[in-house]
Amino acid sequence: MAASRPRSRSMSLGDNYESEKMEGTGSWDAIEWTKIEPVSRSVSQLSLEFLLEWEQVMVEGYGVVLVNTDEAGTLIVTNFRLLFLSEGTRNVVALGTIPLATIEKFNKIAVKIQSATRQSEKTPTRRLLQVIGKDMRIVVFGFRPRTKQRRAIFDALLRCMKPASVWDLYAFISGPSKFNNTNPKVRLLDEYFRLLGKDSNRASLSAVESGSFTLSNDLWRISNVNSDYTMCQSYPFALIVPKGISDVEVLQASSFRARCRLPVVTWCHPDTGAVLARSSQPLVGLMMNMRSNTDEKLVAALCTKLEGARGAQRKLYIADARPRKNALANGAMGGGSESSSNYFQSEIVFFGIDNIHAMRDSFARLRDYLDTYGATSSDGMSSFLRHGGWTWGGGNLSSMSASVSTLGDSGWLIHVQSVLAGSAWIAARVALESASVLVHCSDGWDRTTQLVALASLLLDPYYRTFRGFQALVEKDWLAFGHPISDRLGMPSISGCGSIPLELPRQSSTGSFPSSPMRQSSGSLTSQTPSSSHAQTSNNYSPIFLQWVDCVSQLLRMYPFAFEFSSAFLVDFLDSVLSCRFGNFLCNSEKERQQCNVSEACGCLWAYLDDLRASEGSSHVHYNTFYDPSKHGGPLLPPAAALAPTLWPQFHLRWACPSEAQTGELEVQFRKMFLKYSELQKGKDLAERKSKEITTAMDSLSAELRNEKLLSSSALNVAKKASKESEAIKRAIQSWGCKVHFSSSGDCTVDIESNPVETPQNFLYSSPWKHSDANLHDDKKDVSVSISVMKDDLVANNPIRGVCETLCPLRTRDGGCRWPDAGCAQLGSQFVGLKANFDAFDSLSINDSYFQSDEKLD
Repeated sequence: MAASRPRSRSMSLGDNYESEKMEGTGSWDAIEWTKIEPVSRSVSQLSLEFLLEWEQVMVEGYGVVLVNTDEAGTLIVTNFRLLFLSEGTRNVVALGTIPLATIEKFNKIAVKIQSATRQSEKTPTRRLLQVIGKDMRIVVFGFRPRTKQRRAIFDALLRCMKPASVWDLYAFISGPSKFNNTNPKVRLLDEYFRLLGKDSNRASLSAVESGSFTLSNDLWRISNVNSDYTMCQSYPFALIVPKGISDVEVLQASSFRARCRLPVVTWCHPDTGAVLARSSQPLVGLMMNMRSNTDEKLVAALCTKLEGARGAQRKLYIADARPRKNALANGAMGGGSESSSNYFQSEIVFFGIDNIHAMRDSFARLRDYLDTYGATSSDGMSSFLRHGGWTWGGGNLSSMSASVSTLGDSGWLIHVQSVLAGSAWIAARVALESASVLVHCSDGWDRTTQLVALASLLLDPYYRTFRGFQALVEKDWLAFGHPISDRLGMPSISGCGSIPLELPRQSSTGSFPSSPMRQSSGSLTSQTPSSSHAQTSNNYSPIFLQWVDCVSQLLRMYPFAFEFSSAFLVDFLDSVLSCRFGNFLCNSEKERQQCNVSEACGCLWAYLDDLRASEGSSHVHYNTFYDPSKHGGPLLPPAAALAPTLWPQFHLRWACPSEAQTGELEVQFRKMFLKYSELQKGKDLAERKSKEITTAMDSLSAELRNEKLLSSSALNVAKKASKESEAIKRAIQSWGCKVHFSSSGDCTVDIESNPVETPQNFLYSSPWKHSDANLHDDKKDVSVSISVMKDDLVANNPIRGVCETLCPLRTRDGGCRWPDAGCAQLGSQFVGLKANFDAFDSLSINDSYFQSDEKLD
């Protein structure tokens, strides 16, 4: 044996325990305990970050070995679950951690190891605790002998799993927390409105309380006849019935069906008017001769007229989920089945699906098969495989073949196929024949619900989305009274629930020996269990689990048709089995209302929505292959496609964890899809930026072209103005005036008035300025600013102004009297001013003038 490493713990069980150490190396005979010095360190003193809100530690056990994986650790019982922490890492070990509500039963087992030595009588008995879960797992914990740890764990499980009342369940203790619930009645009415084509109407709590929800279309109406649950305690407060049937007739018809579960509409085709209806068996009696006129009238009303068939009535199929012999046998208790002669245009079909007891036994056999031949078997034999041994199936071909055939003996896949086939048949009748189908079994809440809910899933694409799946489950499973608490083995206020206790695996195991007492190693013998209780309640059965299994089979066949993935179904089913939330507590809508579940407990749907919101569409709950355009109508699988297989993600995850990763391809695809999405987003962003840059460049190019045009135009104007300025300058100089232009645009004119007199300087600001260009003459010594103005806007000619300024003969008012003035005769005194100023004002300079200058230049 490998050298052991001592580990110490102080017990917190209320008794003085010896310190202990355990090490498993391959099988039960390798489990050893040794005494070591105690060191005080309890789990309650450590960080308990793994605990949920309001989860409390009830008892702790140290040095416990998880036999399935030979792993030592600490076993903790809380008010919600059984926790197993790894000895080394202090992490939660998933295989050894199970919610209390998910435990179907548990046993105390004592095993004595056979030995060839004389000291065999001194060999201590191995003390084991076997826990069997409703989620396909069987785990065994080993405790050190001569301690009371196993007894303490066992008693804590009994106390926590058997609360005094339903309000002591963890779902009520923890409260809604952040997963607040909305009123399920409002959600049911919203689904009814959708089915009747009244999507524009929205239900409200006030409408529920006032009863103002009784809408209708041409064929069907919503009735409030069961609003107080006096007609049928297991039916919802609102029912869809034919429009031509009054509430009085509804009440009369209910008395003819078992538990008053009369025929009501659960789904209607939006185009053809065909419906799916559900009920319980009719009370026809032993001789099958009892009849009810109102029941027959109600059923006949389901056969509405076919459109475009000249008033022809549609056909009605009455689908009895039971085997024919079972239906006849129920006649002894007043039940039975309909006669097609009593019901208008009807045909009776039997599906031959077994009852809840057969399903329970089949499930137990499947669980035992997986535990026997799994990689983490509860008998510890898997350790030989891990250490290189080979004991699978006895190591020979015949044993291997025999073990594989045992899977078929469990019958589970045959039952799943029966439910699938019946649902596909119903969907085909509605979709292909536009026929209506009435489905029932005995009480109308187990097999009936399976068939109706699965057929609706096949017919209506809405139910294959997250929101639609929730509406389907709440309508057909919860509102219509599937006794979920009884089937899950949980307490209910009706008192018909049960609590799983310590039980031996006997009748439910068939030909399989009990796992911890199998003799495959040849070294183990068993003692009688320390106590023996009755078998788990006769009402327990994995009916809902089987339905979810059927949904997973359809998801496998039609991977593009479902918005949710197989991982979502696993998490959803785990949440249901754990009873952490209140949605699946109690047996009916009435009981949940009495317990105020919607306000006192958290909501499972809100919890799942919160999980998805954390990662968005990349969350594992989303089916990356989902493409609603591929399956926008009904799914009608042919018979050849209805060959179910084990659901790896659920059935194999505990017994064969590595083989359960059949969804690894989907995981890899999801990663690739996410990477592709990121790259696509980057590409789209780059393309948008490229388009923006291209648009900006085009805009800048257009602006640049405009600027070039404006610049060219301004340059031409400036050149023209410059030429005009030079011409005017030459013209003025030709009169004997010297003109000097400054860079500021001022013009200085020197006029020689008399040879004797000193020349005078006059400063004049030129009106010819241009705001867009500064031009320089050829010598670059003068900068002239020219403004081109209309002739009629120039009030005074510059030359005239000079003349009037210098003229000694001007009038007092400053006016010029030319040509009557004296200056006209005194030309010698005003050299250069002999020109006719009026003619000069009207002087125009044409292009030919400049052209001649250019030629001269």
